[in-house]
Amino acid sequence: MRKILFLLLALPLLGISQTKNVVSSTRVFPKVDKVAEFEKALAAHAKKYHTGDFKWRVFEIESGPDAGGYHTTEGPLSWESIDSRGNLGAEHTNDWNKNVAIYLTDRNASSYGVFQEDLSTVALTDYANRILINHMYPKPGMLYEVRNLIMKMKKAWEAGNESVAVYNAFNSGDPQYSIVTRLKGGLKAYGALKPMDVRYNEVNGAGSWDSYIADYTKFVERRWSEMLSYRADLSSK
Repeated sequence: MRKILFLLLALPLLGISQTKNVVSSTRVFPKVDKVAEFEKALAAHAKKYHTGDFKWRVFEIESGPDAGGYHTTEGPLSWESIDSRGNLGAEHTNDWNKNVAIYLTDRNASSYGVFQEDLSTVALTDYANRILINHMYPKPGMLYEVRNLIMKMKKAWEAGNESVAVYNAFNSGDPQYSIVTRLKGGLKAYGALKPMDVRYNEVNGAGSWDSYIADYTKFVERRWSEMLSYRADLSSK
C-alpha cells in the first residue's frame, strides 16, 4: 500500500520532469570563404546523426551582432531525454570534427532554453520560416519583475495576432528571456501592425505604455535583437 501511495504522489512530478519543453541551441560561424563547403557538410551531418527527438532546425542569422552565423536548435526535449542521451559516439564526433568543424571559426556558443507557455501566444512547435529574436537580460534580482513585464506585453501581442514564443535561459550564461516572434506572414505582415505603444495602451489602459517604459528601465539591464531565416535544406530530414 505504501508503495502504491508513493507512486501516486510521484506521478505529477514525473509528468513535469518528462515534459518536452527544453530547446538546445548552438551557434557556429563558418569561415567567409568556406560557406558553401560548410553548408554541404552540415546538411549531411544533420541528416545522418540528428533525427527523431534530436532533429535539427537550422537558421541563418541575417542581422545583429551574430549576422553570418548559423543557429541550430534541437528539440523540444525533456531533461530526462537529455540525461539519457549519453555520448553520441566516436563516429558522430569524428564526422563533426573532420567534415564540419574544419570550415568553422573558433567562435561558437551553446545554450538551453525552457519554453514559457504562459508567456507565449503560440504553441512550442508551431513554427515559422522567419523569426525575430529579442534577447532581454534582467538586472540582478529582477527576473520576476521582467517576467511580469512580459506577461503585460503578451496582451499587446495577442491584440496584434502575433505569434510569440518565450524562452527562459537555463544555466547558459547571463539570465535572459528570449522572445521569439514567428513571422508566419513574413516581414510585410509585421510591418502592417499598429505601433506597439498604441496596442499596449489599448489593452492595458491609457498611459500604461509610459509606465511600462519606466519599469523596463528599472528592471532590464540590456537587450539586443536579430532576424533569422529557416534553412530547410540544412536541417534534419
